[in-house]
Amino acid sequence: MTCKQRFPFRFGTTSYIIPADIIPNVEFLKDKVDDIELVLFESDEFSNLPSSADMQKLADIASEFSLTYSVHLPLDVYLGHVDRAERERSVRKCLKIIELTRNIPKSAYVMHFEAGPGIDINGFNSEEKSNFLHALRDSILMLLAGTDEAASLFCVENLNYPFELVWPVVEESGLSVTLDVGHLEYYGFPTGLYLERYLHKAKVLHMHGTLDGKDHHSLQSMKPEALDMVMKAMTEENEASRVMTLEIFSQNDFDSSCNTMQRFLC
Repeated sequence: MTCKQRFPFRFGTTSYIIPADIIPNVEFLKDKVDDIELVLFESDEFSNLPSSADMQKLADIASEFSLTYSVHLPLDVYLGHVDRAERERSVRKCLKIIELTRNIPKSAYVMHFEAGPGIDINGFNSEEKSNFLHALRDSILMLLAGTDEAASLFCVENLNYPFELVWPVVEESGLSVTLDVGHLEYYGFPTGLYLERYLHKAKVLHMHGTLDGKDHHSLQSMKPEALDMVMKAMTEENEASRVMTLEIFSQNDFDSSCNTMQRFLC
């Protein structure tokens, strides 16, 4: 089933839909979607970073099938960490991915603003919030100084804390937004209000449902009224370069999500 070039935006999903590496996933998806989110990571135990030959293959497939890639920067980076050495490490990891993906057509770099592993920003007092924002500003300055990519290509994703906390950093730095509607629904934030406030700055939307207390499931598990709200807003804005990513990780979830999207086709 294909939803490619069927909507007034770029329709996409992740590079982990079939149980295989990135290249086979892109081959599987190339005629089904407009954008593929590359989920890249590297640790001491495992790395899925493509080789230079693989990156050229991704570029070639994109050229032939009118694809773009939204690149998710590593999850184990902590741009809001109080320790500058940790922030420098995090920025270096991001810059490595940015350089690796330099020559593929990109819709966005998706990034998280976090303070450290397991740190709940919701519990911060006023001083800790201030330190967090100071650390983020420092990291963003380092990041943008290390690349010639436009600031607007970097899209900060809403997580489990109120996005208005970090919005001043996003706005003043010229960054964009990844509006994760699945997170809004999962954590109980007002989806309609977030669409009003941040959709104009969002290059990417992440869509996924909640099932058995866990997110990143098929759109069949998203409340229909939330999906309707998003589709209405996306259609009204009619921003052809904006990406809607099904942030899911199985073929069953992909197929059933595409089925759910069929009711929005004319």
